[in-house]
Amino acid sequence: MPTFITIGYGDQAGYDRTDPAVRDAAHAHDERLRAAGVRMGVAGSPVQVRNHDDAGTDMRDGSFLTSALPVGGFAVIEAASMEEAIEMVSRTPCAVAHGVVEVWPLRDTP
Repeated sequence: MPTFITIGYGDQAGYDRTDPAVRDAAHAHDERLRAAGVRMGVAGSPVQVRNHDDAGTDMRDGSFLTSALPVGGFAVIEAASMEEAIEMVSRTPCAVAHGVVEVWPLRDTP
């Protein structure tokens, strides 16, 4: 089955202005996804790692990418298609609370 990586973006202000019943339903949806085997978690502080030309590891605190909303969390899901993956994440907290969820297909490397 195809694997997808999801990245959820959202902020406290968007979460707070979402109806509490909608938020509660979104959290219940996440619990159902976890129970079905989806691996998800809240984003911690990132570290950038470089090792250009295998000349030595360089680490820097902080994210490389920036966005209008902070990263809220990640998930690894299996779904039959991109459409199914989208359906699975469309009712998660970041999607319903004025944030956004990116869905990235993960392709095997040869």
